[in-house]
This record gives sequence, structure tokens and C-alpha cells, in this order.
Amino acid sequence: MPGSEPGGSQAREHDPPASLARHLRSVVQHDLPASIVVFLVALPLSVGIAIASDAPVLSGLIAAAVGGIVAGFIGGAPLAVSGPANGMMVITVGLVAQFGWRVTCLITVAAGVLQLIFGLSRIARAVLAISPVVVHAMLAGIGITIALQQTHVLLGGSSKSTSWRNVVELPGQIMNAHGGNTALGLTVIAILIAWRWVPKRVARIPGPLVAIVVATTISVVFPFDVARIKLQGSLVDAFQLPGLPDGDWGAVAISVVTVALITSVEGLLSAVSIDRLHDGTPTNLDRELAGQGVANMTSGMIGGLPIAAAIVRSSANIQAGAKSRASTILHGVWILVFTLVFAGLIEQIPTAALAGLLVFVGIRLLQPAHVETAMRNGDLAVYLVTIVAVIFLNLMKGVLIGLALAIALTAWRVMWTRIHAEHADDQWHVVVEGTCTFLSLPKLTRVLASIPAGEKVTLIMSVIYLDHAAHEAIADWQRHYRATGGTVHIHGGIHTGHRARRAMDDLVEPQEPEAAA
Repeated sequence: MPGSEPGGSQAREHDPPASLARHLRSVVQHDLPASIVVFLVALPLSVGIAIASDAPVLSGLIAAAVGGIVAGFIGGAPLAVSGPANGMMVITVGLVAQFGWRVTCLITVAAGVLQLIFGLSRIARAVLAISPVVVHAMLAGIGITIALQQTHVLLGGSSKSTSWRNVVELPGQIMNAHGGNTALGLTVIAILIAWRWVPKRVARIPGPLVAIVVATTISVVFPFDVARIKLQGSLVDAFQLPGLPDGDWGAVAISVVTVALITSVEGLLSAVSIDRLHDGTPTNLDRELAGQGVANMTSGMIGGLPIAAAIVRSSANIQAGAKSRASTILHGVWILVFTLVFAGLIEQIPTAALAGLLVFVGIRLLQPAHVETAMRNGDLAVYLVTIVAVIFLNLMKGVLIGLALAIALTAWRVMWTRIHAEHADDQWHVVVEGTCTFLSLPKLTRVLASIPAGEKVTLIMSVIYLDHAAHEAIADWQRHYRATGGTVHIHGGIHTGHRARRAMDDLVEPQEPEAAA
């Protein structure tokens, strides 16, 4: 209708401003408060991760700001909060010791480029093919390693170069514990444990922030002689361009691949887990991986740690009521503003307090539910072997060993066959279980040949797959055995596989007239 066009046109003209106004109201009402909560959670964690990584303290805050702003703007998981990668702490310690900090930044940049290529190649979902038990064990191994390292710091000492040394020298460190450091670290742990039982209104305040503030206040009020965080210059001084290594490019290349794979796995699995916490738009994994790549390139270029999406910060973001990526971006802005204006406050924090926070975070990575799942699914061996390898070898070797063992266990389960015969109630019972293929023919034919001629035989099939070779072997034996005067009844079925079901039908149907007779 002609008269309706102006009204429709006018409505369309007013739709964008109305939509923008609604979005701004949502940001102010939901995303702004959530961003402050995430900022308060990320602040102590970012500083602690930097210290545990043997990196400059401000590098953790740089990575948090870049993760929030860059990854938040580009990434494919709107409610995911990126920052210093928990899973990279152990790796970063080794990289800094082997190459130095500036070369470590170069490795971060190159890993980001590799991640960007992965994202543009649309292969992000390949990460989901990794066995969950290996990922859970990897996180648990990282957590135990972090807890072992930071326990020494909590007790007033320093973390050792290897996990084995951390374990062996722990009793001596306990005997020579520094009372002030230990008290502050245990105070932080106690507050974090008790925080889950506080009223909901109080629980809106992040537990890590409360624990660090309380411990810092105690250390200032009381005459504790404890070590505190030391900043090496301002944020401007912390901005460092990557440096080139003095040879050993092969080790650098391996490190680049390692950082790219670990940050990608950690980030994508976190994004998938975050999708389960809300009902919004699911993650675009390829875009998320590309966004993480750009964030790592940016972080490495200006002196920041490797970045990945973090489940702790992301879950806090969702629980605080975030509705869009504005919360993630704003949290990065608050980190940047704090680092520029109030960085000096960080120097009041005792190192033992952050050590207590990291011990708690590390132990939280070892989740009883994952252990129960591994036991229920028969994967406990994979879980334990992967943890031990991650702790006492290194992260990449541990994951590769875990994957190899998981693949071997899966292959064994796929190829497993159990065939046995027994005589009972004046007849023979032959049971075939598992996967019956040409690989099972020697055992299958041997068991069938052991049955005396002219007997009544019941063949019980409980297999998940029956291939052509096994089908023909059973059919030939069935035909020849009947020719000797024996009877054969086949019972059971196939649990999976259309072809296998059809093969069973071929075996069972010919004997039905005889059974009816």
C-alpha cells in the first residue's frame, strides 16, 4: 500500500539508532559490571602467572590487556576472556632459561602467526580430536607442576629447575620454612577455600582479589619481613621488541610449534567448555583461533606473555552477567589503565601471597571428576602416565606419550576378540565377543575345530564388527559341521555396524527351517 511505505521507511530509519540504544543499555547494565569483576579476577592471576613463568612482572599485565582488547574484539567466542595462558607457565620458564626473554617474545609472535594460519585454514575443529583424558591429564600435570614450584616460594624459598628437584628438596624446604611467608601464603589458600561458602552477595567480590588484599594488608600492618614483587621499570620500559636468537634455529622452530599447539589446544578447549556455560551464540572456532593468533602476535611484539582463552576468567565473566564481547574488551581496558596509573601498588604484594594463589589454582586443575571419568571409561592408565610424563619430562613429551598410549589402547579395544568354547548340558557353547575380523581367524578356526563332530552346538555372537573373512569362516564351518551330523544354532547379535548386522542375518536365516522342524 502506498500509504504504508513512508511509515515502513521511517521505521527502518529509526531501527539502527534504537538497536544501538538497546545495545548501549545492555553494555552499561550487564557488560560494564561484569568487566570490572573479570578485571579484579585477572589482575592477581596475570601477575602471578608472569612471576611463575620467570618473565617480567608487567608482561603478564600486557598479555591480559592484549588478550582482552585484541582477542576480545577479533575472536570467535564473545564471552571468552583471554590472557596469560595457564598451560604455558611451565613451558615459558624453560624458554626464558634457554633463549632469554626477548627471544621468547619472538617465539610468541611466530606462534601467533602459526595460529593465524591455522585459523584461516579452517582446521580448528581438528583440535577436538584429541582424547579428552589426555587433555585433562595435561592440565592436571601442569597444575601439579605449578603447585610444586610455588610451594617452595610459599615456604620462603625459590622454585627449582626441575620437578624432580622440587619434589626431592621439598622436605628440606619445609624444615627451613620462613614463618612470615608461610603464614601469608596459607592465609591466601584458606580464604580461597572458604570463599565457596560465603553468601552470594559477598561472593560477587572475586575471591582471589580478597585473598591478595587481605594478605597484603597483613604484611603491611604487621612487621613481617617478607619478599615483595619488584617491577623492573614502568610499563613503557616493559615494552620490548622481540630479539633474534644466537643460532640454534631448530630449537626455536620446535618451540614455536610447541607454543602454537599448546595455546591453541588450551584456548579452543576452553572456548568449547565456555559454550556449555551459556545459551548464546556458539563459538566460531576458526575465528577464535585466528583471533588468538593475532593476540599472540601483538603480545609478543610488545613484551607480553603467550595468550589463550582462560576458563577461570571466562566463567567469572559469564557468572557476572556478561552479554557481549564488550565485557572482555572493557576488562582489557581496565587492566591497561591500572598498569599505567597504579602499577606501583603491585610492589606491595608479597610474593608468598601470589604463590599461595598459584598453588590453589594449580591444585584446582586436578579435578576429581576427571579422575572418576578416566576410571569409569577404563582410561586411568592413560591419565596417570600422561600426568607423570608431563611433570617429570615436559609438557609436549607428556602429551605425545599420552596420545600414543590412548591410540594404542583404542586400537587394542577395536581389535580385541575373545573366543572360547565349553561343554555344558549335553551341548557345546561357543562364545565370540569383541571384533571378529581376519585377524581373529587363527583363534576362531582353532576353537571351532576343537569341537567334536556330531554334537549340538550353540554359537553365541556378541561382536561389534564382523568382517567378510570371519563371516565366511563361520558359514563354511557351519555347513561342514552340519554335514557330519551335528546341529548348529546361532544366537546373539551385532551391537554396531549395518554390514555386520546383514552378515549375521545371512548366518542365522538358513538354520531357521531346521530349527522349526
